[in-house]
Amino acid sequence: MRFARPALTALVVALLAACGSDDSGPATGALVGSPTTVGTLPKAALSAPCDVKVVGLDYTTPAVRAGVTSNASAGLLVPEGTAAACRGPFPLIAYARGTEVDKRRTMASMTDGEMLGMAQFFASWGYVVVATDYLGFAKSAHAYHPYLHSDSEATAVVDSIRAARAYAQTNVIPLSGKVMLYGYSQGGHSSLATQRAIETSPSLRSEIQIAAAGHGAAPSALGTALRSGAEIAGGQFFVPFLITAWQKVYGDVYTTTSDIFKAPYASYIENLLPSPTDTYTTLVTSGKLPATTYNDLMFQPTFVPALQNGTSPVIRAAQRNDLVASGWNPSSQTRFCAGSGDPTVLYATAQKLALDKWGTLPNVSSRDVDPEVQAAAAAQSLTQAQLLAAYHGALAPAVCLGDMRAYFDARR
Repeated sequence: MRFARPALTALVVALLAACGSDDSGPATGALVGSPTTVGTLPKAALSAPCDVKVVGLDYTTPAVRAGVTSNASAGLLVPEGTAAACRGPFPLIAYARGTEVDKRRTMASMTDGEMLGMAQFFASWGYVVVATDYLGFAKSAHAYHPYLHSDSEATAVVDSIRAARAYAQTNVIPLSGKVMLYGYSQGGHSSLATQRAIETSPSLRSEIQIAAAGHGAAPSALGTALRSGAEIAGGQFFVPFLITAWQKVYGDVYTTTSDIFKAPYASYIENLLPSPTDTYTTLVTSGKLPATTYNDLMFQPTFVPALQNGTSPVIRAAQRNDLVASGWNPSSQTRFCAGSGDPTVLYATAQKLALDKWGTLPNVSSRDVDPEVQAAAAAQSLTQAQLLAAYHGALAPAVCLGDMRAYFDARR
């Protein structure tokens, strides 16, 4: 497919962006520059009916600071081919990815594991998929990533939908109008925050019709999760990330980093994540973060007790981003997927609390994938340590992708 003439492209983008905005601020979701075709994943490699074109998008979206516009980039997956499933009209899935510490990572990639999963399970079977890189990653000029900040997660996803629609309009890609939301881990928090944002805004409800929403291993009850003080696998990455991000968002989480962090981490932790040069592995091998979980190694002795008794300002910030405690109830068709043995997003303070609140609603369903995870680990002869290492990032996401595929297929 060819791009339309530049003047027509600019006109279409401007019109779509205007339709996706209101009078409270500048239009967002407009494409910045020309989208870039990254390459095509062949259907034979995906064992599916459609080839998948991978496109890079750059689009406008609100900064955290009110009234200021920034940008975010995204990956777009487009089915191509002659089979009926590849011709459309296509549902649009807005996918929110999991936590990343490498600032360079983009979802506009032919090799990214999460994008390959979305290509294999969805795009190669006739879904268009758009996945945001979030504020502060890849092409985004935002000064930092507001990690687990529900409002900016939601606007980044909403504007990725607008950007994908603008690209589809310009390139004559037929969309059905149905939108699905899905995210895993941090992305589960993001997809749930996006669902709330759309359902509680009359203008967004009119603009974006949610056919189904899925949330994988979603840290949906952040206030309760952090107040438990429980150590989690990967906590040496995730907990400092959210503390320093919330400080940048709210400005009242700590006075100095040494209020919370021990030396040497206090001297550099505030601007460590996301890193322009490091991955999870190199953060550990370089000694910038410890190799094991965090409580005794990274934090002042008063930190965990202050979480548990609710006096830490971190709890106040967590409650601002706690979706279970927000007073909202999902109205769209909603599916939760997680494993009860997950050592990273603990089931008891995440999916269980979401289901305690919403599980009896007729539009809400869920799945605990722990039996399938345990079976997969046994089939691969994994040790208990290997099972725990692979649980959250590999075994459970694969099962949840299959579960969400069936759920979305029934509603497409």
